[in-house]
Amino acid sequence: QVQLVESGGGLMQAGESLRLSCAASVSSRTINNMGWYRQAPGKQRELVAVITRSGSTNYENSVKGRFTISRDNAKNTVYLQMNSLKPEDTAVYYCNLRPLAGYYPDNDYWGQGTQVTVSS
Repeated sequence: QVQLVESGGGLMQAGESLRLSCAASVSSRTINNMGWYRQAPGKQRELVAVITRSGSTNYENSVKGRFTISRDNAKNTVYLQMNSLKPEDTAVYYCNLRPLAGYYPDNDYWGQGTQVTVSS
């Protein structure tokens, strides 16, 4: 029942900006935290940014000051605004949703992934 649809990936030049979107199929009333992870070729998946139900955010150090995570609760959607893109940002980006306890079977859900490629 919990589905995440990601969009916004693409091929960009270094220094450009891109916004990723992730629309959830469930109400924001049932969502605790949402976040973005990424996996580069030959690397393990890493947390990029997370936003809590209360709106608090945390970022991986390399994206601080460049990326911004936000939520639109009316649209059940989380965004990742990526500015000043660097080639090392190249990865598949995955949306993650963690629901409030008791609503759904699993404790986290994943989007299908969207490719972001940054050329120098």
